[in-house]
Amino acid sequence: MTGLILASGSSIRRKMLEDAGLEFDVVRPDVDEERAKASSTEPGKIAQELAEAKALVVSALRPGNWVIGSDSVVAAGGRLFNKPASREEAAGHLRFFSGKPMLLTSSVALARDGQVDWSHVGTAELMVRDLSDDFIDAYLQMEWPGVGYTVGVFRMEGPGIQLFDSVVGDHFAILGMPLIPLLQALREREMLQS
Repeated sequence: MTGLILASGSSIRRKMLEDAGLEFDVVRPDVDEERAKASSTEPGKIAQELAEAKALVVSALRPGNWVIGSDSVVAAGGRLFNKPASREEAAGHLRFFSGKPMLLTSSVALARDGQVDWSHVGTAELMVRDLSDDFIDAYLQMEWPGVGYTVGVFRMEGPGIQLFDSVVGDHFAILGMPLIPLLQALREREMLQS
């Protein structure tokens, strides 16, 4: 029987699929994210390439299964951002984001037997409010190191919501995976009931 695999180590992506009632295995992909980010400056293209690469790598290891790959990219002020390597770098990211719109782009892909079958890119614009140094320090005291695993230095499902004045876009894309289009794609492939 065909199975479903999430090619991600992300706990929030895992929780999103569990909450949606899906049964799946998890396999962490080994993908060179820096190479994909070096090949383009366009957030949508980078997120899509990374999602597809993750799905492809795992689908080659687990033939016959549908594999979900997903990735997110954050851009602000004309710059692309990576996950912060340290608390100091996280504080620097937050100071840079302060008072600026943040574009968060998430992509999801389905692959099977080493071929990408479907992918989707979702975006959201999050307006970061003016953040004081005191707020940034208190926020990181509360949220570090957990937010070190997130490219935007926030978890929307936690205190990270306090960073923003407004949010426009797909809630699930903000969490890291455009879930509604994925569920439709899985129904089309008879992995979920219609």
